[in-house]
Amino acid sequence: MARSLVLTGFMATGKSAVARALARRLGWRQIDCDAEIVARAGKSIPEIFRTAGEAHFRVLEREVISALADDHCRCPQCGQRRPAVIATGGGAIVDLRNYAQLSRAGIVVCLTARPEVIVRRIGGSAKARPMLTEGGKPVKQRIIELMEHRQAAYARAVLTIDTSDLTIEEVVERILATVGERRATLCQPST
Repeated sequence: MARSLVLTGFMATGKSAVARALARRLGWRQIDCDAEIVARAGKSIPEIFRTAGEAHFRVLEREVISALADDHCRCPQCGQRRPAVIATGGGAIVDLRNYAQLSRAGIVVCLTARPEVIVRRIGGSAKARPMLTEGGKPVKQRIIELMEHRQAAYARAVLTIDTSDLTIEEVVERILATVGERRATLCQPST
């Protein structure tokens, strides 16, 4: 059975973009946990935080991750479980239950970046990111605090890649070079 690749790490480290590129490259499904949460809730993430709070968001996140870990979608050609590239939210693996589910589903890869790079990548969208506006602190200070708080959780990953000075394709290459031997051969459509 092919195992999925799970991308985790702090916001603006490239999880969603790298997941799309990896999925295209491998011919696998691409799943974005935050997009799944938004679809289930019918609200944006900032709206979920504003109207129901972080605790409710984390419940939704746990439900989505549990459903993904239990997904037994099968390939119509070979009948094997279809692997996916899964991008998680930045705080998803802080919850040990989420980590256990995700590591059961696939190989966990953490993307990271230097705080100043994250600030630059976020740009003017910091106000739309609920975790950064908490406490009214400067964005870079809040990023450093959150990264320190999540450091032990991120350290659980099988592989960590600093994306600060890499292109999306370079990150994809590094992931494939490291976990490539663990990938299962993809089935080929019957002719």
